[in-house]
Amino acid sequence: MQSKKLLVIGLTWPEPTATAAGVRMMQLLEMFQEYDFETIFVSSASKTDASEDLEALGITCQHVSLNSSSFDEFIKDLDPNVVLFDRFLTEEQFGWRVAEHCPKALRILDTEDLHSLRDMREQCQKNKVLFSNELWMQSDKTKREVASILRSDVSLIISTHEMELLQQVLKIDSSLLWYLPFMFDEIPKDVDWPDFDTRSDFIFIGGGKHHPNVDAIKYLKRDIWPKIHERLSNAKCYIYGAYLPESILQLHQPKNGFYVRGKARKVSEVLSIARVCLAPLRFGAGIKGKLVDAMRYGTPSVTTQIGAEGMHGTMEWNGFVTDDEHVFVEKAIQLYTDKTVWQKAQNNGLNIVNKLYHKPQLEKLLMARIIELIEDLEPHRTQNFMGRLLEHHTLQSTKFMSKWIEEKNKKPSN
Repeated sequence: MQSKKLLVIGLTWPEPTATAAGVRMMQLLEMFQEYDFETIFVSSASKTDASEDLEALGITCQHVSLNSSSFDEFIKDLDPNVVLFDRFLTEEQFGWRVAEHCPKALRILDTEDLHSLRDMREQCQKNKVLFSNELWMQSDKTKREVASILRSDVSLIISTHEMELLQQVLKIDSSLLWYLPFMFDEIPKDVDWPDFDTRSDFIFIGGGKHHPNVDAIKYLKRDIWPKIHERLSNAKCYIYGAYLPESILQLHQPKNGFYVRGKARKVSEVLSIARVCLAPLRFGAGIKGKLVDAMRYGTPSVTTQIGAEGMHGTMEWNGFVTDDEHVFVEKAIQLYTDKTVWQKAQNNGLNIVNKLYHKPQLEKLLMARIIELIEDLEPHRTQNFMGRLLEHHTLQSTKFMSKWIEEKNKKPSN
C-alpha cells in the first residue's frame, strides 16, 4: 500500500474526558497514527472547551459544511485512500459525496453503538413496552442505520451482542462487519491498586448528554440508593459526569449520602478511591465505558443485563449482574462489605480487560483487515450487491435533496 492518508468525518469533535465516544475516537486516531497514516479530521460541529487538541497530536483539522459542494472540491484535492465515518449520521450526510468524488477510497463506518437499538430500548422503557427484535427491525432509524452499514465497505461494531444481532437476526454478511471493542494496554498482574480497606463509598460515572445515564441516575437515587443507605448509613454515593442536566444536579442531597459532583477532573482518581461502581442502566446499547474503566482501575461493579451486555464473553463479571432491584441492592451491599468477594470481583475485571480489550492484538488484526480490503476493494464491493444497490439509490435521492438545500440556502430571505 503506497498512500496512507486517512480522512475522518466526525459527528462531533472528540471529547475523551467527557464521553466514551470521545475515548473511542481517540483510540482509532492513535491507532492510525501508529501505523503511519497521515490523518485529517473534519466535522461540521462546533468545538467545545472539552474538545481534544488534535492539531497538537499532528492531526490536520478543518471545519466542513453540511449540504455544501465545497466538500466535493475538498475531498477531490485531498484524495484519501481511507475515509472513516463517525456514526451513521455522518455517512448519510457525506457518504454519497465520498462515493462520487473519491470512489477508490475505502469507506469505514464506526457505529460507536447501534443507535437504533439504544433508541428503541429507550422508547420501550418510557412506554412500558417489552422490547423485542421485531420492534427494533420495524423502526425507521434501524432501517437508516442498517442501510448505512450496507453502503460502507466495513463497519466497526463495538459489542459482541450487536455483532450477533446484525449477523443472525438481519443476516448481514460477516465480511461487512468487524468486531472492535475499546482497546487498552494490558494491566500488569502485580498492579498497585488501592486495596479494599483504603477505599470507601459508591460511585456512578457517566455523561449527562447520554439518556441512559440520566435515567440510571434518577433510578439509582429514587429506588436503589435509599435501600442501600438504610443499611450502610456511613456510606456515600458520588455521581460524576460531564454535562449533567439541572434535573440531575438537583438530586444532590448530602444528608442522605447522595452527592452530585459533576465532571471528574480525572476518571482514574475518582474510580480508584471508590469501593463499588453502581450502574443500574435500564436501556442502552454498545459497551459501557464506565464499566470498562471500573475494571481498569480495580473497582468492582453491580450493573444490569444491558449494562454488561456484550462486554465479558463467557468470563465472570467483575461483580454482579442483575435486573432485579432487590437483588441489585443485596449484591451492592455484599460487594461493599465482603472483602473476599470484592477481591475476586476485582481480579475478574483485570482478566476481562487483558483478554477481551487487549490493544496491540486488536489493532494488529484490524489493520491487517484494512490493508486487505484496500488491496482487494473492487471484488469486495462486487460481492456486496445490496450495498451497491442502496448506494445507487442514495446517490440519486440524497444528492439532489442536498443540492436543493444548498441552492435554497443561497437565496436571500425576504
